[in-house]
Amino acid sequence: MASTGQPQSDTHQSTIAPRGRFVSDLPRPARPPARRLTRRVTQLSVGLALYGASAALLVRGGLGLEPWGVLHQGLAELTGLTMGVVSIAVGAVVLLLWIPIRQRPGPGTVANVFAVGIAMDATLALVPDGHGPAARIALLIAGIVLNGVATGLYIAARFGPGPRDGLMTGLHRLTGRSVRLVRTAIEVAVVATGFALGGSVGIGTVAYALAIGPLAQLFLRVFAIPAAGTGSTAVAAGTPARAILRR
Repeated sequence: MASTGQPQSDTHQSTIAPRGRFVSDLPRPARPPARRLTRRVTQLSVGLALYGASAALLVRGGLGLEPWGVLHQGLAELTGLTMGVVSIAVGAVVLLLWIPIRQRPGPGTVANVFAVGIAMDATLALVPDGHGPAARIALLIAGIVLNGVATGLYIAARFGPGPRDGLMTGLHRLTGRSVRLVRTAIEVAVVATGFALGGSVGIGTVAYALAIGPLAQLFLRVFAIPAAGTGSTAVAAGTPARAILRR
């Protein structure tokens, strides 16, 4: 007969939640480091590929591009290069601008420069132009939503911002101006330059500007990865408040 008053085994005790709490209320165990890294790399890769694909869908929709897409299209018209190649070249030039503002790239920053442009050209080769209002609107909506998904995926992976994001946050830190003001100034200059070169500005440009912030915020939460050793799903500590980072 088992004696009373003896302490139970550690194994048994570990299955019992503290008094007044349910097991589901306790902090979740941290994801193993290797598994977490695999998920982060996967999110980065898929996110960058989808970002390039989403930019291509906006091109095929023909209703207006996102700010940097306007510049890429204008430069492509001027140079005869593909939009993907122009995107890579612009990303590399913007990355060089990080040097005087003392921004440090991460592995995701370098991957961003190449992966987005390659995915954009691949999608443009596969997807034809939309014909008729219904097809063009469908491509526009698909491009904007997919861009929000892609933004949430690659930023939540926490491998460093894209070149254009880093330019924005670096100028914010250097000038002391708000992120919103710096971002707006950069994008207005980019759109104006791209439009002057022949880039497409239209209702799609406005729809993108209005929708991408809420969409990116939503998908940042959906794809957030808990930091190592915690149950927290904070996406990027130190990111300026209210900043939605885009390529």
